[in-house]
Amino acid sequence: MKKILALALAAVMLFAFAACGQTAEKEVLTMGTNAAFPPYEMVDENNNIIGIDAEIAAAVAEKLGMELEIKDMAFDSLITAVSSGAIDVVLAGMTVTPERAEAVNFSDSYATGIQVVIVAEGSAIATIDDLAGKKIGVQSGTTGDIYCAGDYGEDAVARYDNGALAVQALQNGQVDCVVIDNEPAKAFVEANEGLKILETEYITENYAAAIAKENVELLEKFNTALAELKAEGKIDEIVGKYIKAE
Repeated sequence: MKKILALALAAVMLFAFAACGQTAEKEVLTMGTNAAFPPYEMVDENNNIIGIDAEIAAAVAEKLGMELEIKDMAFDSLITAVSSGAIDVVLAGMTVTPERAEAVNFSDSYATGIQVVIVAEGSAIATIDDLAGKKIGVQSGTTGDIYCAGDYGEDAVARYDNGALAVQALQNGQVDCVVIDNEPAKAFVEANEGLKILETEYITENYAAAIAKENVELLEKFNTALAELKAEGKIDEIVGKYIKAE
């Protein structure tokens, strides 16, 4: 009987140790993004999502003792996904706007974005004032979409799932220009001959992470980690890796 009790006790202890090993695994921080917005998020040759947002999220996750998991999805589904709990946080070159702030909480800003206009070389569009009456390509759900629809009307806007498709439409003559963030704009112009960026900027905006309204604990932890990374110079290092000083 004593032998049986000893074996049973040993089994219980082994189970307890195994359970402890499982609970020691790191908690996962799930980040949602739209990986077609270089250099903030893009897919490399190994099908990994890389870029400024991916590296900042990884640095924050490390500060929090968590493992980062990135999910690629349509940009205009990100707010819904984080609000419903399907993901924990959005980092997607997302601009802080009053409308979005009604649905989610935003972290402190980690980068500044500038909306610019891409046109074909030789285009009659020379300044922002020339956009009236033109067909404008945008990525659906972005601030470029919101601002252009507000300024020029719904009929003036042609929406695409990502910036690359909008640029392709410009090359095919389906739109007269594309409004998008300056950094992906530079990448698209560099990769496609016959395009240029107007010298005049459309609008300047702040990028931040989006977190569900009820997840106040994560928001506070995220902001604390972000502040530490800024103080350490890590955010500037990550941004500088992808965006070289002019």
